[in-house]
Amino acid sequence: MAKKEVKTNAMRILERMKIPYEHFEYECDGFTDGAATADMLGLPHEAVYKTLVTLGADKKNYVFVIPVDEELDLKKCARSVGVKSVQMIHVKELFALTGYVRGGCTSIGMKKQFETRIDESAAGLDQIYVSAGRIGCQIRLAPGDLCKAAGAQYADLLMR
Repeated sequence: MAKKEVKTNAMRILERMKIPYEHFEYECDGFTDGAATADMLGLPHEAVYKTLVTLGADKKNYVFVIPVDEELDLKKCARSVGVKSVQMIHVKELFALTGYVRGGCTSIGMKKQFETRIDESAAGLDQIYVSAGRIGCQIRLAPGDLCKAAGAQYADLLMR
């Protein structure tokens, strides 16, 4: 019997928007960080992006998408969304807020549409990889298509 293809909410949204993507599955028993995921799939780290959720000084949540080997510059992130400061949310809050678990979080199809920024490094790539919305599943798509699907904009978000 053939294995049933996994369809995540993010994939369904991309299909509804007629945005092309390719999905990849990998074996894991729980949370795996982005670098380990890239290694398991044999992907270049600079093309694999992680999704991070923050809370602003204005008590609103903001989403940032950056390369897996990089670190957020919280001051740059705050400036990019026009608030005084942002801080990472506690991992225990992630599922209730977004509908996604740590290691399976994506900027596409969260419970609520949050203001989203994608690091400007993605704009120079033909394709990037992000979580498909569950652990063990990644998608590859054009960065501009991710911006469209997530309602995102590019910004400089990284520590340098």
